[in-house]
Amino acid sequence: MPAKLNIRKLVSAAFWSVAGAGVLVLLIAAIRYRNANVCKGFHIEIAGSAPKEALFVDRKGIADILTAAGAGKGQNKPIHSFDLRHLESALGRNIWIKEAQLFFDNNDILQVKVVEREPVARIFTRDGNSCYVDSGGVQLPLPDKGQAQLPVFTGYPAVKLALHGADSLLTRNILRLAGFLRRDTFWAARVSQIAVLPGNNFELEPAAGDQRIAFGDGSDIEAKFHRLALFYKDVLARTDPGKYNRIDISYSGQIVATKTGHEHGRYDSVQGMNNIRQMIRSAQQLQPDTLRQQNVRPLEQSTPAEQSLGTLDLLPDGSDSSAKPPKNRKKTTNNK
Repeated sequence: MPAKLNIRKLVSAAFWSVAGAGVLVLLIAAIRYRNANVCKGFHIEIAGSAPKEALFVDRKGIADILTAAGAGKGQNKPIHSFDLRHLESALGRNIWIKEAQLFFDNNDILQVKVVEREPVARIFTRDGNSCYVDSGGVQLPLPDKGQAQLPVFTGYPAVKLALHGADSLLTRNILRLAGFLRRDTFWAARVSQIAVLPGNNFELEPAAGDQRIAFGDGSDIEAKFHRLALFYKDVLARTDPGKYNRIDISYSGQIVATKTGHEHGRYDSVQGMNNIRQMIRSAQQLQPDTLRQQNVRPLEQSTPAEQSLGTLDLLPDGSDSSAKPPKNRKKTTNNK
């Protein structure tokens, strides 16, 4: 019995050795046959969410890079003469190309897969220079043709965008705010530009109106825009749009509005609700509209979820320099 088992093992080992050698021979033959073939051309594919007509790197530019890197025109050149890694590196040196992958398909066509860097914001530095930046913080030059519709930031303190060091937090906040505006088309259409202020704070300039909106730093972005939407809906929609020249949404749970030509103060939520009620009554007297009056929701039904401005601090209609600000007010860091 042991002798038979040993014979079986030897036969099995010999069989698999022969099979492996056969596969290796076939593989080598296939590689030699493949390398003996010639390239029949390039097929270039550019991936990205931008429209094809707005790409910052085009197929002709990619083909020119391949030609300059030794690929020639591609056609009728032996496949074994292509150094694909070298060609990928040459494409990667273009600042607009984030990733490149090259391979030959079964039809001897060189497949070129390129992922383009996608700008998310345009930034103006304090010395007047301008550039694009992608989601990874890579600084991109302005293209020779065409301009992208992106959030615009002005007053960046350094010549180059910082990914490390003192200004790196500012860069990350810019990328977060720019990402929010690109996802939210409503606010993207209503924010003209964002100014970078000392202390790494932001000030929004609306596309319509003369107000300036103190935004604070890049934290709690969604909550801040939610408060701003409530202020637009419950206050500015019912009064003269030019009544307030500055709106501050940088504080948690607060809206501080500055009336045009007046010093501003902070009042607690009870005083704020009383002023809103008076504002609504004045608007109803000036523009009697039964249907509109029926749609006015009582502010007493406000909830902690900020469904109305009843939970927020507002500047009252009457200016009172003797009024005291509320106590124990929580502020976001680096806002003032």
